[in-house]
Amino acid sequence: MSSIRLIGLDLAWSPRNNSAAVVLEAQGSHAQWITHREQLGADEEVISFLTAAAGDGAALVAVDAPLTVPNDQGGRPVDREITRIFGRFHAGCYPANRSRGCTRGEDIVEALERNGFVHDPHVQQGQATRAVFEVYPHPATISLFDLEKTLKYKPRPGRSLSFRRQELGRLRDHLLHLSQAEPSMSCPVKVATRDLNALRGQHLKHYEDLLDAAVCAYTAYFAWYWGCHGYHIYGDTRSGYILVPVTPTMRKRLLAHRLS
Repeated sequence: MSSIRLIGLDLAWSPRNNSAAVVLEAQGSHAQWITHREQLGADEEVISFLTAAAGDGAALVAVDAPLTVPNDQGGRPVDREITRIFGRFHAGCYPANRSRGCTRGEDIVEALERNGFVHDPHVQQGQATRAVFEVYPHPATISLFDLEKTLKYKPRPGRSLSFRRQELGRLRDHLLHLSQAEPSMSCPVKVATRDLNALRGQHLKHYEDLLDAAVCAYTAYFAWYWGCHGYHIYGDTRSGYILVPVTPTMRKRLLAHRLS
């Protein structure tokens, strides 16, 4: 297999909020986390970071944000499909439509296309390519980490700060255990040892976004390493799609659910 950059982007729906990105460099079955940003702002800053991180070589950019939104109202068919399939794991989708301003991802894609990327979720195993596609961390974590329910680190009514920190710590532990997975990913010490008890407010939010971006980056790596056997594309490129990594265990779980 050739070397490739795998970039995960947790893109805020509005440039008024911060986005986060993680960059992996992979050679065969191991990827090194080489850099990241926790506070990317306007589109120009996001695009500048992505293009610099990708360089001129092979790169995949996996974006946690709607990248194809043809509908003015309601939700995309893929949003409903993901909710139907992964809702029992608490990994359903928010409906994306143009009236809600869910089009920022489309602008990012257009900019990347001008820099030699193609918008295509059909990842070819081990191939040197430059592509961008949509992913979603919640179903990705269910599959990659064999979870029964999503980890509850997002702010919601009734969730205490200590509970959210605990859940975020569980996500970090799962990411650190990827050093023993196939393919494997190593994390920098400063990310792996950050004191969760010292985080609150925006500092906690930035770390959440960073770990979500890491899930996106590893999803791209997993898809590239295993090819079509390692992911499923829900929806389609016309009405909207989401690429979800699929392990053999997850395939069995989904099949059992369909047959039940």
